[in-house]
Amino acid sequence: MNPTEAETFMLLAAHVLALVVALLIFGILYLRQRRAAPAQPAAAPQPAVLFSRPGAQRPASWLAVRGATPEAVRRALELNRCSPCSWTEGMAGDHEFFISPRLNGWVIVKGLGVPNPGENVDVCFHFLTGLSRKLGHVQFFHAETGGYHHAWARLDDGYVTRAYAWAGGTVWRQGDRTVAETELRMKCFDYGEETFAEKTVMANCDKVPLLAARWSLDPARIRMLKTMNGIAGVP
Repeated sequence: MNPTEAETFMLLAAHVLALVVALLIFGILYLRQRRAAPAQPAAAPQPAVLFSRPGAQRPASWLAVRGATPEAVRRALELNRCSPCSWTEGMAGDHEFFISPRLNGWVIVKGLGVPNPGENVDVCFHFLTGLSRKLGHVQFFHAETGGYHHAWARLDDGYVTRAYAWAGGTVWRQGDRTVAETELRMKCFDYGEETFAEKTVMANCDKVPLLAARWSLDPARIRMLKTMNGIAGVP
């Protein structure tokens, strides 16, 4: 190797050595920075839902809202004086409104503020259509074990696509019979039809939770595996 080649080799070796040293320094700084960086916050936990045999906590009336958040439902109901509320307390307590956590894409609403179609079907109709205009797809279910009054309804963007309510007689019948109603053999009487059979009315009332499970969720079959609070409040 002549002097010129030796000089070139030495310069190349010096550049390579400088590059290696720079990479080592960069690696050390990167590792120190990563160790010092705060841990990223964990994603908000989602409620784990287990569907089991029906329990005792099924309200007489409830709503199922598809695709909304509990906060969106709270705003639509115009609730204030709100507080966190567990699923167990919400299902068992006498709150004006209880809004559940989001469960498999649905939010369940129950409480004394949910209207009873047997007391005033017009109030129930306007309540549901107004809520559906704000939230989109809303379902309503009602089943009284005492007098066997019962009702079910589906609404989209403020329009009733299906509804039936019986309170000693048919007080609301609207829309076409759904496949689930047919499969469950649920009977819908005409307005003024007085030839109904008591066994048929009782069977209708008993099948409301089954219809809810087909359309959305049956609250009595939901068991929370992780503690997730809903919202309790008054309008």
